[in-house]
Amino acid sequence: MDQTTGADGYLGGISLIARNGRIVDWRAYGYRDLARSRPLQRDDIFRIYSMSKTVTSVAVLMLMEEGKFALDDPISRYLPGFDAPRVVAGGSIDAPRLRPAARPITIRHLLTHTAGFAAGRPGDDIALALLQRADPHAARDLRGFVERLSRVPLAADPGTRFGYDGAALETLARLVEVGSGLSFDDFLRQRVFAPLRMRDTGFSVPAAQRARVVDITRMGDDGHLGLDDGPSAREPGAPLNAYPSGAGGLYSTAGDYLRFCQMLLAGGTLDGQTLLGRKTVELMMRNHLTMLNPPVTQFSDAEGFGLGGYVVLDPALRGQPGSVGQFGWSGAASTSYTIDPQERLVAILLLQHLPREDRADLPRVARRFYGLVYQGLVP
Repeated sequence: MDQTTGADGYLGGISLIARNGRIVDWRAYGYRDLARSRPLQRDDIFRIYSMSKTVTSVAVLMLMEEGKFALDDPISRYLPGFDAPRVVAGGSIDAPRLRPAARPITIRHLLTHTAGFAAGRPGDDIALALLQRADPHAARDLRGFVERLSRVPLAADPGTRFGYDGAALETLARLVEVGSGLSFDDFLRQRVFAPLRMRDTGFSVPAAQRARVVDITRMGDDGHLGLDDGPSAREPGAPLNAYPSGAGGLYSTAGDYLRFCQMLLAGGTLDGQTLLGRKTVELMMRNHLTMLNPPVTQFSDAEGFGLGGYVVLDPALRGQPGSVGQFGWSGAASTSYTIDPQERLVAILLLQHLPREDRADLPRVARRFYGLVYQGLVP
């Protein structure tokens, strides 16, 4: 991490490792700001983007335990507009040929990215263009997002492929609102963050705490590191979306996210606060892609997907130390976590950089970091 956050590397980063319920390593490296003038602190605040998805999944499962809905319920039972989903079967963007979907979209499909929404997979071009034309991200609230999404045809039949996307999680966030009677941000604040004492986690950062938000960088066309040109970079701590995004809208800290992970590792309870039952957490961390052949994600032949994160199926095929059943996910700006029930381990790595695929960029370090974590394990 010292090398990674050197003069030509990432601005700064935080590593946090806990085993058997005890923190064994928690360090901040480098700096918080592009000028490299303010050393990074362990409690600094990061945009965790898609690590929000696991939090959203937990919220849905909490309501399932209360009997609000069931895993294989069609979402049309709770959300209007999804009664007769259609799938793109050809044609063009201006004249798409559509057919009825083979089955309804269920809550399980949303949790496992198998609903069939356009996700940039081969053959998704028309469906993706239609999704972009509907522009659900321009909605002012989750209700509006889902209303726009419901009018867009699917790219594939539900339950026939894994296609990673954000639309499913925004739909789940709206489902939480419908099932609980609360806004999504209020539900998380009251039912998840407050009980777990995740004081610095939310969809925005209070003005008095915004100096703790880490600068978010991107490699410039000139080959030099610079601030990302987005609203979150220009106004750190401001909401990342007009609506509370269950797909990627949260800010958090390493310490806060550790408490969330420790709750899951402990079977749904932390410090006397129970969010989920033990068997629900076990179900969450099982591979739910068994309807696919092979039952894996689009990212790795060694990973399946549970309810909110990857599930390691074969560490050898994955090519790095780990455990069968290891669970976790990452965020777009170089944040990631893993939970290993077999080793009673949580490891978190937080950086704040949006990688580019189109040119030379900073080296990806997560794979090496988690490899070193596992290589350091002793009985």
